[in-house]
Amino acid sequence: MKVSAIRSDGVYSKIMRAPLDKKNDIYRSELMMPFERKWAYYNIPMKAKTPNGYDVIMASAMLGHIAPAKIDETQEQNIRLISDDTLWEKCALAIRKSLNCFLEQGIVLPVQEYLFTILLANPENPYMILNEGYCGDGGIPGYIFSWLIPNEYTLEHLPAALAHETNHNIRFQFIEWENNITLGDMIISEGLAEVFATSLYGEDKAGPWVTKTDRATLNECIKPIIRNGLHVQGLENLNAYLYGDEMAKLQNYPQAGLPYCAGYACGYHLVKHYLKKTGKSVIEATLLPAKEILEAAEDFWND
Repeated sequence: MKVSAIRSDGVYSKIMRAPLDKKNDIYRSELMMPFERKWAYYNIPMKAKTPNGYDVIMASAMLGHIAPAKIDETQEQNIRLISDDTLWEKCALAIRKSLNCFLEQGIVLPVQEYLFTILLANPENPYMILNEGYCGDGGIPGYIFSWLIPNEYTLEHLPAALAHETNHNIRFQFIEWENNITLGDMIISEGLAEVFATSLYGEDKAGPWVTKTDRATLNECIKPIIRNGLHVQGLENLNAYLYGDEMAKLQNYPQAGLPYCAGYACGYHLVKHYLKKTGKSVIEATLLPAKEILEAAEDFWND
């Protein structure tokens, strides 16, 4: 099992020193090109056919990564904060540790090589503000991203965030992603990933997508709406259920009457309920279809 890093700190330093008209090309060729297959799954080209067209630069900015054009001397301290060799070793260890949890249970992973990087986040991005400065993406097996505004809090939570994304990476080697994925599928995947991460790093490392939701809000506001929306499909329709009305409104998506990351928090507590009820481990549950978990945890909605 091979885990490799693309060291973004060196690339960012190079971009910082480069003239403005060269920054995008360096970012594209040295930082994003190793993940070309990942972007291809989303039908995102490395370079648009027309100037200022949709490509990896625009897609990165939309996700909350800081734009290459913004990488100048003002980012020198942030680059320094992600330049520690020990940090990168901890990140690789978090991914290996996560993979080993499955290997030790005799689970053979189809993907044998994993590539990851840590990116700088745009501090003005609304989603990054709501997420307290860090985020990730591990939905395409073999490729893992995390992006953050470097500070003591985000750097401390980074290993748990990578464990969360590695769980996605493993799940989608066994559960095929479908474009007509339902809200039920999504909340189970997110719940499994966060329960897995906290099982390794502790409840105090749970992300704000869980900790910002109290039990009263979960039971009185979130559960009834999520339960009625479990069969909703289409990413534009799922947005409000997963991330809350505030984010949906910013992207001109339909709203559902839900607070920040309601779907994430609901999925987390649902998966915990399922594991307690069935006695299964989160390792076992990670490989199960969402439908099986939802059916076994039907009493969660009235709990």
